Amino acid sequence: MAMRRFLQRSPLLLTDQNGFTNTKFIKSIAVSTLSPTSDTLKISEEISCFLRKNNWKTTIASSHVPSKLNPDVVCAVLHQNQVGDPKRLLDFFYWSQSQMGVPQFLDSFSILAVNLCNSNHLGLANEVLTQMIRSHYSSSSILDSIFFLFRNYEGSSALVFDLLIDSYRRMRMLDEAANVFFVAKNDSILISLTRCNSLLKDLLKCGNMKMFWKIYDGMLDAKMGFDIKTYATLVNALCKTGDLMRAKRLLIEMEEKGLNPNEFIYGMVLERMCQVGDINEAIELKRCMGKRGLVPNYDIIIVGLSRAKRMNEAKLTVEEMQKMGLKPKYNTCSALIDGFMRDGNIDEVLRIRDVMVSCDIPINLIPYNAVIHGLCKFGKMEKAAEVLEGMVALGCKPNSQTFCSLIEGYCREHNIGQALEHLHEMEKRNLVPRAVTYGAMINELCRCKDLSLATKLLEKMTSSGLKPNVIVYSTLMKGYADEGRIEEARRLLDEMRCEGVAPDIFCYNAIISSLSKSGKMEEASTYLLEIQRWGLTPDAVTFGSFIIGYSKIGKMTEASNCFHDMLDHGFMPNNLLYTVLTNGYFKAGNLKEALSTFQHIHALGVPLDVQTCSVFIHGLLKNGRVQEALKVFSELQEKGLVPDVFTYSSLISGICKQGEVNKAFELHGEMCLKGIAPNIFVYNALIDGLCKSGDIQRARELFDGISEKGLEPDSVTYSTMIDGYCKSKNLDEAFSLFHEMPSKGVQPHSFVYNALVYGCCKEGEMEKAMNLFHDMLQKGFTTIHSFNTLIDGFCKSCKLQEASQLLQEMIAKQIMPDHVTYTTLIDWHCKAGKMEEANLLFKEMLERNLIADAITYTSLMYGYNKVGQLSEVFALFKEMVAKGVKPDELTYSLVVYAHCKENNLVEAFKLRDEIVRKGMLTKGAIHNLLIFSLCKREDLSEASKLLDEMRELGLKPSLAVCSILVCRFFQAGKMDEAKQVFEGVKSLGLVPDTTSLIDFVNENLNDRDSEDARNLLKQLV
Repeated sequence: MAMRRFLQRSPLLLTDQNGFTNTKFIKSIAVSTLSPTSDTLKISEEISCFLRKNNWKTTIASSHVPSKLNPDVVCAVLHQNQVGDPKRLLDFFYWSQSQMGVPQFLDSFSILAVNLCNSNHLGLANEVLTQMIRSHYSSSSILDSIFFLFRNYEGSSALVFDLLIDSYRRMRMLDEAANVFFVAKNDSILISLTRCNSLLKDLLKCGNMKMFWKIYDGMLDAKMGFDIKTYATLVNALCKTGDLMRAKRLLIEMEEKGLNPNEFIYGMVLERMCQVGDINEAIELKRCMGKRGLVPNYDIIIVGLSRAKRMNEAKLTVEEMQKMGLKPKYNTCSALIDGFMRDGNIDEVLRIRDVMVSCDIPINLIPYNAVIHGLCKFGKMEKAAEVLEGMVALGCKPNSQTFCSLIEGYCREHNIGQALEHLHEMEKRNLVPRAVTYGAMINELCRCKDLSLATKLLEKMTSSGLKPNVIVYSTLMKGYADEGRIEEARRLLDEMRCEGVAPDIFCYNAIISSLSKSGKMEEASTYLLEIQRWGLTPDAVTFGSFIIGYSKIGKMTEASNCFHDMLDHGFMPNNLLYTVLTNGYFKAGNLKEALSTFQHIHALGVPLDVQTCSVFIHGLLKNGRVQEALKVFSELQEKGLVPDVFTYSSLISGICKQGEVNKAFELHGEMCLKGIAPNIFVYNALIDGLCKSGDIQRARELFDGISEKGLEPDSVTYSTMIDGYCKSKNLDEAFSLFHEMPSKGVQPHSFVYNALVYGCCKEGEMEKAMNLFHDMLQKGFTTIHSFNTLIDGFCKSCKLQEASQLLQEMIAKQIMPDHVTYTTLIDWHCKAGKMEEANLLFKEMLERNLIADAITYTSLMYGYNKVGQLSEVFALFKEMVAKGVKPDELTYSLVVYAHCKENNLVEAFKLRDEIVRKGMLTKGAIHNLLIFSLCKREDLSEASKLLDEMRELGLKPSLAVCSILVCRFFQAGKMDEAKQVFEGVKSLGLVPDTTSLIDFVNENLNDRDSEDARNLLKQLV
């Protein structure tokens, strides 16, 4: 025990900045005050003597020594080291351990380890250190003991610490190994670079990066020179931690120190760059390697390019790799297949497959399935079938995934026949399709309306042990619902509940959509309540179905409520719903809501489509909003959308109604150039436009050419041409077409008869008109319009009596006259000066609760002006204003005329100011009346100012008024003023430029005031 106490010195233990034991050793061995017992010394010396002999084991065994052996004795023998052979001491150590049956002292291990290292028996020293660690001594006591013995043996080798680190490393005790490094460093003992490199590598491998960087910092602090292995480990660590910037700096540092990075080191950086998507940097690093004569890891770069979706560069890199005689790996080819498949580049996928074959890269079922799946995904079914044939020929057996890809692909291509054939092949191979595959086939069969076979497949699916999911059920339900077979759809709804499959919103949508299309909104609403009862939330399709249904039956309030509910639920309506709503509002006559709905589309940024724009354009045109329609049409084309025939026909019709026939023909030419064949509606619109513009000849040419376009004129075409001929006073052609109609299978209708009646009346052919009218009476075609046309015709022929008789006949036939009937009769009676009859008609009109308009009142005012009953003019004007009937310019002119006749220019000028303020002044009649009246009063200065005002307002004065003003200035000796007015007359083109002032005055000097006043009244109407 004395020897044990002598050897077991305790060092001074501190803690360094890294948290490890910092051992500061006492520099000399303290001599114990307790000397070993004489027995221990005696036996140890005796054993040392025995050990000098070659047969020491036999000699010791035959002596009394074995009975005296103990750890103290063994430690004393080792410490004295009188033998001089460390290997023999090691043999004695192991032999004594077998004899004692008790553990050796820790210092005994340390003595042996230090001595063995000093003798360069490193392998034996390593074994001792390993056994020492396994003897369950603490790492601090082991280190304490070794350091003590290391310091107290002259010339001790520091390799003992290298070996201790190695022993800890092999036993995965990396923290203990690191502790040895720090304790040795702090005592100025330098661990070899090889051991440091190994320790760094192990720490990196187990992911202990905190300790890794502490060792690295310790190595830097110790100013250790790094070799290429050190840098390789450091680069690897930086790449793993994602610090590529430092990794690249290390590459530069290596070159600066003359350590050229090898392919392995570059490969680590390349791989990390590709992993983080820094492909451009990886490619640049690849170029640097090429300049240094190094071969980059092409597989890493190709995989990186494939993941980055840079497939063209990946392809070029493969070609470069092959030129260098290198073959891509399996994983590289798989990445290329995935990448090209993602891009839909089937040719390249197949080329990579061929590369794998040519490079003897085994192709198993996985890449084959990937290729077939991709080919099927992109509809390359023939090629997929070829690949299947090839894999079977190579002995690769297709599995369920292979066939499922093919079946789903054929279903996407709507080739249900091939899909069913492959299903049969699967069954022969005892392969079971997945549920998705069954769903694809059922979906395709529903699309083909083969609901019977779809139902059989559902039964086959359940019989094979597969449980149909909600998608399969909803698909079949939709098939039945689309066919209007609501009962079968309901049966499936009940069946799926029984099978424990909860219906989703798609199931209900199928039924609701079908009911909504049929206009059965009450029944559809019951399913909406059921949806809410089951805790489901209506989606965009649900709301859309209700919007379509309510719009279809004209319930726009309910449709609008559903629309706003849809928005409140966060769903964005699609173009179809906006189209339905817009069309519904237009049909309901709600232009405001139609415009608001279309503006809402713009506000939400919903992309417009042709159908939506066409419906909106059609609605605008129906409401006379041609310019707005053209704007929408332009926007449609700006967005790259191509208008259809419906769009063009609506637009051409609207533009023709506005009289812009040339623009309409431009659109006709445009649609023909785009390959959109005009229909009969387009030609009807163009013919109508030409007729209304007076170009009846061109209209006839277009009419005659319709048959060449593969179309036939319809009743609208004939009626339009007949109406055009009637309005152009060509009754012969009109009647010719009228008689042609029955032979073409087109029967004349009321519009044709009315057009001919109008034409006859216009030409004064009242007898023909009456003959047509009688035909109309027999065929039941007569309308209020027919009577009004005839009445107007008789009035224009000055046959007021016949016109009045028609009124009575009209009433007798229970065809009630309207305000047009009465206004026509009143107007012509007023023009004939028959004011009593006109007034009676006016009273009769009011008694029938017909509303007199501005034309009615204006006609009466004209008549009363004509017969000089000016008070009646003022009374009628007051009455119409009181009734809210807005006077027009002609009405104001007649009242001004009456005031001028009474020489009441103050009231006349008030009315002039009122009409100017309202912006209704478009003609010069009122100014002419006022100038005429001022001239009569010799107020030539004001008359001249009023003439100037006319010019400023862009109004053209009459020659009569200008003549009076010039003559009055001339008579008053105001030659300059007369000349100025006369020059204005010439500038307006009212007289030839060669006319002189004197000639003009002499010609107009006679007093024509009365005649001029009458002419002015005629000019008003």
